Amino acid sequence: MTVANDLILDVEQVRKEFPILARQVHDGKPLIYLDSAATSQTPQAVIDTLDDYYHRYNANIHRGLHTLSEEATGAYEHARDTVREFINAESIREVIFTRGTTEAINLVVHSWGRSQLKAGDEVMISYMEHHSNIVPWQMLANELGVTLKVIPVDERGVLDLDAYEHMFTERTRLVAVAHVSNALGTINPIKQLARIAHDKGALILVDGAQAVPHQRVDVADLDADFYAFSGHKMYGPTGVGVLYGKAELLEAMPPWQGGGEMIKTVSFDQGTTYAELPHKFEAGTPAIAEVIALERAIRWLTGLHFELVNDWEHRLLEHATERMLAIDGMRIIGQAPEKSGVISFLVDGAHAQDIGLLIDQFGVAIRTGNHCAQPLLHSFGVDATCRASFGVYNTLEEVDQFVDALNRVLVMVR
Repeated sequence: MTVANDLILDVEQVRKEFPILARQVHDGKPLIYLDSAATSQTPQAVIDTLDDYYHRYNANIHRGLHTLSEEATGAYEHARDTVREFINAESIREVIFTRGTTEAINLVVHSWGRSQLKAGDEVMISYMEHHSNIVPWQMLANELGVTLKVIPVDERGVLDLDAYEHMFTERTRLVAVAHVSNALGTINPIKQLARIAHDKGALILVDGAQAVPHQRVDVADLDADFYAFSGHKMYGPTGVGVLYGKAELLEAMPPWQGGGEMIKTVSFDQGTTYAELPHKFEAGTPAIAEVIALERAIRWLTGLHFELVNDWEHRLLEHATERMLAIDGMRIIGQAPEKSGVISFLVDGAHAQDIGLLIDQFGVAIRTGNHCAQPLLHSFGVDATCRASFGVYNTLEEVDQFVDALNRVLVMVR
């Protein structure tokens, strides 16, 4: 347990809400799940919400007058308002449901980017971006002749803010940057980055996939022009996410997918007119059950109080870092002063994949590989790392068991 603001986070009670954490693997070993940066686990309340939808009011939305359709539509749009409140957007018109952060970024690339950028314009990204915030921009750059500029990262895994400020030119149109690095855990100063971008006449798009589960996000305070995040990183279901965009920007952007729901009228003679925000960007049948369950995940997460979540996950990070640095040959990649609950590491004489495979035999789930961040790892001179990432359900005892298992694995592979 930990105390903040006279409240107590009862981690053991939190754990009871996640049925999968009772699972045993590999001949009865308790599951120790340290891969929440890839996908968090799901509390029973969210699972029950999915089950309730399919049991009681499974129907398509916005198109039917019958009871089930109206109930589903009401729940879906109530979820939109919950998201609006959660991130402090000004209007539900600014909340677009997507399949996740990747689709949200692609929406901006293909709608805003194609309509607003031309050859010679510049988009600025950073070395610490997930591939989903690199590859779509590369594709657009190759097609339109847009120039990509890359913000450097220092040896701690911190953005070089001096370099960033001096990289702007009169052709810089947008900055696309992660709020929190999925590979290193670095927390970027988005409010400062946004202020500089706006002072230079550019917009900013923020990949918030790794931030939203761990800290309070206020898009108005950050002054983000676009902000994207995913349900499955924040104790919600897979296949759903959110793009926030300032209304005046979204209004000026054309739809990027055509189909049902995103239209106002369709005619062979007079062409098609489009629906108002936010439906202009939600073609076809959406992930209805998942959106409704995302709303439940938000209510579950905010019920824990972010101050308590931050405090607890910071304790996990500090304890794990201290114990891991005591291991001979340990190298932690990225030691930013402002960091989320992610530890990316290598150990001399041991291959990352071998560690990941063998530690799984002790019931410990970690991630190995390039973490969809190849340019970042290459800047540190490595191709792959092991990554342990924490959620609110992890315990100090699990950290100790992880480090003990890691030590046993290193005896086997060295």
